[in-house]
Amino acid sequence: MHRATAFLILALASAHPLGDLAMKHTRAAVALGPRTPGSPAMKKFQAYILSQLKPLGGEIIEDSFTAATPAGAIPMKNIIVRFRGTPGVHAVAITGHYDTKVMPFRFDGANDGAASAGLLLALAQQMARRKHANDLYFVWFDGEEAISQWSATDGLYGSRHLAQRWAADGTLRRLKALINVDMIGDRDLGIAREGYSSASLQRLVWETAAELGYGRHFLDEEMYIEDDHIPFVQAGVNALNLIDFSYGPDHSWWHTSEDTLDKLSPRSLDIVGAVLVRVLTRLE
Repeated sequence: MHRATAFLILALASAHPLGDLAMKHTRAAVALGPRTPGSPAMKKFQAYILSQLKPLGGEIIEDSFTAATPAGAIPMKNIIVRFRGTPGVHAVAITGHYDTKVMPFRFDGANDGAASAGLLLALAQQMARRKHANDLYFVWFDGEEAISQWSATDGLYGSRHLAQRWAADGTLRRLKALINVDMIGDRDLGIAREGYSSASLQRLVWETAAELGYGRHFLDEEMYIEDDHIPFVQAGVNALNLIDFSYGPDHSWWHTSEDTLDKLSPRSLDIVGAVLVRVLTRLE
């Protein structure tokens, strides 16, 4: 069956087609167990992501590197797919991490790692069928989580590596915008304004959400959160972080065994996905 036909059937069968597709990928991630950098489960998840991207016709880049961590050298891999635009002078990147934090207990990371990876896959599958003026990059960052204790050198391994790579090869100069997503599957979706982010890009996203009728999920409160957008903000990129950092009662599900699939909603993934699709159009 052709991809476009399959997606149309899915759309007719569901009120949240993009969210359902993202949730399917999220479930596939969680089924593998904890996906810490360099682990067998992570390698299986990398193979899964690549298997979903290969039929789409984009340029796939496996950005492998070795990270120096408090636990020693760990092999990591950013996965990137590029869909060339017409004329493709400028570029837009949608990013998120796909690793889970090393924990002394089983940590599924359904929202914190799997949901962002699942949404990126669903978005890539949808946008691959569309014409667009800008080059579109979808990036799965490895090593967002600290291996030991969060610091300037422990955490954001993949995004720090790619920011340096893109600075060297000229990609950063072409970026009109970079939007990072993290913890966006929460069934009680509420995305605060992230204080380190680009004010103009944030304004565009909030206005777009309001136009689509999703304004109540994009809050006026402000929080400062270090995430995978930070290396790009520091490099002068117009970058934004979309994160729901109020997860569970008093944020009690974050980095605990309670971060499980039952806490997520396809509708939340659909809302964030729909806003991003419209924003990509407005950035043309």
